[in-house]
Amino acid sequence: MAAQPAPHPAGTALPAADARGNSPDGPAGRWLDGVFYPASDGQPMADNSWQAEAMMTAAMDLHTHYPRAFVTTDMLLYYERGVVDRRTAPDVLVAFDVGSDHRSSYVVWEEGKPPDWVLEVASRSTVDKDVYEKADIYQALLVPEYWLFDPEGDVLPAGQPRLQGRRLCHGEYVPIQPWIEGGRRLLRSEALGLDVRAEGKLLRFRDPVTGEDLLHQDEEKARGDREAAARQAETVRADQETVRADQETVRADQETVRADQEAAARQAETARADREAAARMAETRRANEAQARVAELEAANRRLRGEA
Repeated sequence: MAAQPAPHPAGTALPAADARGNSPDGPAGRWLDGVFYPASDGQPMADNSWQAEAMMTAAMDLHTHYPRAFVTTDMLLYYERGVVDRRTAPDVLVAFDVGSDHRSSYVVWEEGKPPDWVLEVASRSTVDKDVYEKADIYQALLVPEYWLFDPEGDVLPAGQPRLQGRRLCHGEYVPIQPWIEGGRRLLRSEALGLDVRAEGKLLRFRDPVTGEDLLHQDEEKARGDREAAARQAETVRADQETVRADQETVRADQETVRADQEAAARQAETARADREAAARMAETRRANEAQARVAELEAANRRLRGEA
């Protein structure tokens, strides 16, 4: 017998199933083969703000780094066809190669694969399930890696590290071995291709290829603000350089104009001096000609008087 639809919040309209008992994915859930799979189990996402912040920050960091992957928090994961109660809700779920479109739930047989990476952020109300029951579920589903993080540092059983990972090996989970680097305890996630460490009450991911940490959303914003301020400062500096260059061009043009004016003045002075010299030469020539003419007249007069 097909499982009955699970209860849903009052006033929430369920999507209508078609003749084959299926419906589009919607905010309330969806029908598959005549069985309704709700989007919510009515349970709170987190016990406290530390747990919620650790979940949301990890999911946002991974979504930013892998925008084409499906990354979500506290989503119902259905793992047995037709049995609505066979479900769990990972705190963070990452699945590659299934698309990044929104879903109301993660239905393993519809997606064609289990998630690639699952994180549970330990809380006092769920710690036993996180450590034992959910580990068995994810192992049976062949989820490649299952991680546990205790942001408060006192929720997991005594003696257990606050960050631990398990990797599937021959169908069973084995602990991921940590190493110490720069005084920090790190673990390598092969599923994510990232190094992971606890940093305060949050997880920090690192790209082992570049050695760079993935920035949290507030850090990304701060970096973006710094880069925007640097670009604005560079624009202002470039504008100032342009103004200075324009001023230099104006000064150079002014110097050229002055030089041209001075050259024109010198040329005019030379022309005036040349004219004056020519006038003096003409005057001298006229005086010489007049004296020669007087001498000729005097010589003619003497000839006429017989003095010659």
